[in-house]
Amino acid sequence: MEIRFYHVDVFTSRVFGGNPAVVCLLQKWLPEELMQAIAAENRVSETAFVLTDRQPYPLRWFTPTREVELCGHATVATAYVLCELARIVAADELSFTTRSGELIVKRRGWDFWLRLPVWEPAHWDPPARLLQAVGGEPLETLRAHYAVFVYENQREIELLVPDYRLMQSLDAPPVVATAPGNDVDYVFRFFAPAWGIDEDPATGSAHAVLVPFWARRRCKWWLRARQLSNRGGEFQCEYRDNHVWVCGSVRLYAEGLIHLP
Repeated sequence: MEIRFYHVDVFTSRVFGGNPAVVCLLQKWLPEELMQAIAAENRVSETAFVLTDRQPYPLRWFTPTREVELCGHATVATAYVLCELARIVAADELSFTTRSGELIVKRRGWDFWLRLPVWEPAHWDPPARLLQAVGGEPLETLRAHYAVFVYENQREIELLVPDYRLMQSLDAPPVVATAPGNDVDYVFRFFAPAWGIDEDPATGSAHAVLVPFWARRRCKWWLRARQLSNRGGEFQCEYRDNHVWVCGSVRLYAEGLIHLP
């Protein structure tokens, strides 16, 4: 069996930036353990598997260790692959069925806009050992699917050195560390050791919780954000019609075939 795949970088204008994703084109679902093995072999943050013979397109995402409920960058990657590389879709709007419900991606020129659900964060008292593992002194701790630690300024985010093994031993939820940015509306980092991802390079789904939070703090509905990972991620976000919209640019790194017995 051969599976066509594309390896792309998302939320970046250059190869080797943003967040890498592998998109695998299927006609029917593979056994779950085989999809997980492929994701582990790829060793990128997420591998997306999409069925191309029906619409809306069924879509699933796997980290190297587990299937996840939502992945922003791999959804944008899949839309880019279907429109620009595999040329399966000519329309400017794509719909995907996922474990998080329907996701919409709209193409505007060379950019792709992903519509995310709104996750309203609420106050949360995290375990003391999780605070210790992440580090620093957050001003607020919130939770909405992900844990959100709010810090005073960008420098505090840059200086965080989490204890990933401690976080993994706690089986903690992914933690988004965020603060006002120096030249953008907010900056953040994303830690998910329990998902097999110590630090994610550019996390689209994080804006489902960050945009509602920062839109109210900044009193604006159009926001710019930066992820302070080693690879970096640049985001334009919009909060409208009770949805979060995140813009992503994509660059192709590699394509080929996966050969299976």
